[in-house]
Amino acid sequence: MHKNAIFLLLALSCQQIQAELTAADCRSLGFIKAQLMCSSCDKLDDFGLDTIKPQCKQCCTLDQQPAAQRTYAKAILEVCTCKFRAYPQIQAFIQSGRPAKFPNLQIKYVRGLDPVVKLLDASGKVQETLSITKWNTDTVEEFFETHLAKDGVGKSSYSVVEDADGDDDEDYLRTNRI
Repeated sequence: MHKNAIFLLLALSCQQIQAELTAADCRSLGFIKAQLMCSSCDKLDDFGLDTIKPQCKQCCTLDQQPAAQRTYAKAILEVCTCKFRAYPQIQAFIQSGRPAKFPNLQIKYVRGLDPVVKLLDASGKVQETLSITKWNTDTVEEFFETHLAKDGVGKSSYSVVEDADGDDDEDYLRTNRI
């Protein structure tokens, strides 16, 4: 009887490990399924986070298989110019010639917002929003090279939206720009 109970528990735990969660389920748990490698889940024990390891394993991509490289039709980089001092790497990216490489990139200045990237599908619907506060200039460029659709290569028609929240207070952005 004791062996049967152990076998049943083992079978249930194997079944739980094999079950995969959807991207939305993983996001609600705090994981980004497309970017989470299973080797990262194995390191959770080192930090005393073994309680979330089963959920991590359900959301991860095997290291031997490359993570799905999803591309998006358009991206919007939103940032407040008042935060440039806190995020000089984002300021450097925006003020360099790098955004011109991405015709489907739009830069919006939104008052008080930490830097984020919104990734949109062809119909203009936001598919994913990522915080880029810890990214360096090269990482931002590499991300756009990897995840933005390549149609329109050679054009340099990225756009900058001065006031994304619709306020008529244009002087704020002009005086706040570095």
